[in-house]
Amino acid sequence: MVEYFSRSYHTPNDRYKPNNNAVNGAVTNNIRYYTEDELNIPMPNSFFPTLYNGELTYNYYPMSSSTSSSSYQPSSDYVQQEEEWDRDALLDPLWEQQQKKTFTAWINSHLRKAGTKIDSLEHDFQNGLKLMLLLEVISGQTLPKPDKGRTRFHKIANVSKALQYIQSRGVKLVSVGPEEVVDGNVKLTLGLIWTIILRFAIQEISVGAHSARDGLLLWCQRKTEPYDDVDIQNFSTSWKDGLAFCALIHRHRPDLLDYPGLNPREHLTNLKTAFDVAEKELDIPKMLEPEVLVNSSVPDEKAVMTYVSSFYHKFTGKNKLEKAANRIGRVLTQNRENVKMADDYELLADDLLTWIDTWMPVVSNRNEETDSEALKRRMSKFRHYRQNEKPPRIEEKSQLETLFNTLQNRLRLANRPAFQPRDGQSIREINMAWNNLEQSEKGYEEWLLSEVMRLQRLERLAEKFYRKCAAHNQWCLGKEEKLKSNDYKSADCYNIKAIRKRHEAIESDMEGHQERIGQIVQIAKELTRLQYAKALEVAEKCEDVVVEWETLGQLAKSRRSKITEAEKIVKELDEIHLKLAKQLGPFHSWLDSVKEDLNDIVIVNQMDEVESLLEDHRLFNKTLPEAESTLNKIRELHKRTEDIVRTNKLDSSLLRNPYTDFSVDKIEKMWREMEDLLPKRESQLKQEKNRQQKSQQLQSEFAEKANIVGPWLEDLLEQVLTTRSTPNTTLESTLADLKVIKDDAFANKHELTELEKINHNMHENMIFEAPTSKYTMESLRVGWESLMTALNKVSNEVENQILLRDSKGLTNDQLKEYRRAFVHFDIDSKGLNEEQLKAFLISIGNEHGDVHELFKQLDVNNLGYVGFEAVIDYLTKENTDQDKAEQMIEAFRLLANGRSAVTEDEIRKELPPKLASYCIKQLKHYHDPSDRGYDYETFCRNIFIH
Repeated sequence: MVEYFSRSYHTPNDRYKPNNNAVNGAVTNNIRYYTEDELNIPMPNSFFPTLYNGELTYNYYPMSSSTSSSSYQPSSDYVQQEEEWDRDALLDPLWEQQQKKTFTAWINSHLRKAGTKIDSLEHDFQNGLKLMLLLEVISGQTLPKPDKGRTRFHKIANVSKALQYIQSRGVKLVSVGPEEVVDGNVKLTLGLIWTIILRFAIQEISVGAHSARDGLLLWCQRKTEPYDDVDIQNFSTSWKDGLAFCALIHRHRPDLLDYPGLNPREHLTNLKTAFDVAEKELDIPKMLEPEVLVNSSVPDEKAVMTYVSSFYHKFTGKNKLEKAANRIGRVLTQNRENVKMADDYELLADDLLTWIDTWMPVVSNRNEETDSEALKRRMSKFRHYRQNEKPPRIEEKSQLETLFNTLQNRLRLANRPAFQPRDGQSIREINMAWNNLEQSEKGYEEWLLSEVMRLQRLERLAEKFYRKCAAHNQWCLGKEEKLKSNDYKSADCYNIKAIRKRHEAIESDMEGHQERIGQIVQIAKELTRLQYAKALEVAEKCEDVVVEWETLGQLAKSRRSKITEAEKIVKELDEIHLKLAKQLGPFHSWLDSVKEDLNDIVIVNQMDEVESLLEDHRLFNKTLPEAESTLNKIRELHKRTEDIVRTNKLDSSLLRNPYTDFSVDKIEKMWREMEDLLPKRESQLKQEKNRQQKSQQLQSEFAEKANIVGPWLEDLLEQVLTTRSTPNTTLESTLADLKVIKDDAFANKHELTELEKINHNMHENMIFEAPTSKYTMESLRVGWESLMTALNKVSNEVENQILLRDSKGLTNDQLKEYRRAFVHFDIDSKGLNEEQLKAFLISIGNEHGDVHELFKQLDVNNLGYVGFEAVIDYLTKENTDQDKAEQMIEAFRLLANGRSAVTEDEIRKELPPKLASYCIKQLKHYHDPSDRGYDYETFCRNIFIH
């Protein structure tokens, strides 16, 4: 701990006498001890006068080993600077000498206007007369009349008048009383002069949002930015090489010195050059010694600031040019950003419209496919479109709307004409194209699935058709030759009878075959109705079968008639063979039909169809005993023929039944084949039942998840819409709520992805609906897309309202009031129509004479409604300082010294390098070849027109 003490004094003789007893550690009644933490300032080993409890005290401050004057960083507040810098700057006698010379020169630069000067700062201000004169010169105001006496009393009175005037200007004087100035206290007098310099020469300096010392420092940095060898970071070491002074002069008066010819290593030469030019050409007196500045490790900041402030005030006439350059730079920056946003919008719009034009023919194509593989490729391409192509385009569409709204707001806030997209690229036209695309794709997937089912059914029907045709062709083999035979003409009575019976058997067989012909015709009609690709070939094949069948019928009819005529001579008939033939024919046809049914492909789509087939199969098994009874009768008849031949020892050739081509052995073989097919058929039906059960499981799983995800999406969408219609919260909290909703949506999006997988598995298993689900996959996709669109739209509206609020200077309460009234009349959440706008204005006490004209003015896109941002822009437009074309032209005219063309040097002199290059690139040369410059007037008008 370091001890600080102070002692009160009352006479000039003892005011600077330290109490030795206190220094040695003795404590007296007049001494108060302080710690460094209490004072909170680093102090040197020095005696320094301070006011304490209304008394001027003289304090002794032991210097800490870690305290350094060079580590002090002044603040931007001039009062704080005066309090801190006074104590810190009086450490070094060399700095004191620098300040005395600099302050004296600065004072004389002002006193010469009154025809006088000072030689000694501590002596010439003792009577207070020149101090009062200095304040009158630099303030332009008249101080109270000074006392003319020469006594100490009169001197203190004059100095007090000067100090009272300084305090009346809002300056707080710390540790400075009139007695110190009258007594010639150098350090306090220097502190007083520094306070005057701060208040009247530096305080009012401002650049942007900075003021005082920081404003002066920023001004120096901006003016020397184009000079590579100059890097101004402070008011001490940054000025030692002289280049900073030379750069300031060269920036404003390049004709006074050759800056490129300076040597950065010759510090003293550079300083002398700058000081001589400033004194001779700019009438700025030499306030610093070059040698002292070069040899000082850390030059005095106050001295340098005082000298630099003279340069600032000398060149302050250039302030109008700087303001003009700032205005031009601001407008050019806004214009460049707006042009980029417009270009980005056109690129995004063109890309989105190109994508829509690419996919529109795909989703609009309803041409029926004849090839199942081609149809599957179309299905795969459509799924790729829904899962990979469309989702990012939804986001692009939302970004496009956000970009368009943001650009329109920026242009409206900057008093620029509204952005007009190219033909076909407006938001309304893009929305129309998008809606047309969605309308075209609506139902496309269902159409594709129905086409898949149609083609699969057609292929199975075609297979069945050709299989029955093949069986018919096999059945017809030899039939025509037999029906055309004339064997009855040469047969005896026994043979003719056999021939007649054989023919009856053929007719009986034809009656059994009639059903197959009907099936072939019916399948052919169905294939033609379903537009089978080979329908013409099927029709031709069917026609051949029908013609052949009709021919056989005519032949059979003709042969029967002829046999009937010949039957008069037939006397004997083998009854057994006849009976057997009559039973073999139908039984053979039945077995053949059963074989076809057992080999038929199982085509079902629902569980009840499988159950129906299983029930038919069980019923068929119940009919087998009756069929077996018929087979036993055939066996019995056949055994009777064998018994007759064997008993009568007849030739074995008589065992062949003359009335039929079907043998009992063949019937037995077909019966065994049927018995083998029965368990296989039952197994197929059970497998199909298991498949249908799996399908029901998939449908149930989909319905369970969909009935959870659907309400969840609806609830999130309701939250978004509720957030938009709740004006009582702040915009920032509303934006935060929307972000929470969006994070929740993406955190649970995997549920939607799982539903897509289940839906895909259902389609793979030819399942196209879930009856117990309230939601389809299509409705869930639409729900997600609607949620994302609403989130992006409402977030963009809130962000634009924040931008609008900040740019218009509205308070949260004002904006809440406007939002509450706006939401009240915005019934459909689209915006206000003309009648609603009128009611809104009346509700907030802002009646407008011609609401119709105002509505046309605000509805720049002719949408039939106006948004919240446009209404607020109208309400606050009169209070906003907006750039206009005439202001831009006047700013350029200042840069061009009143000429109608501005040169490249004049632009680069006032604008930052990057912005100057951009400006020159945008400008065009003046139409008059003799005037070497750029036409700024046309450029300015184009900015506010296009």
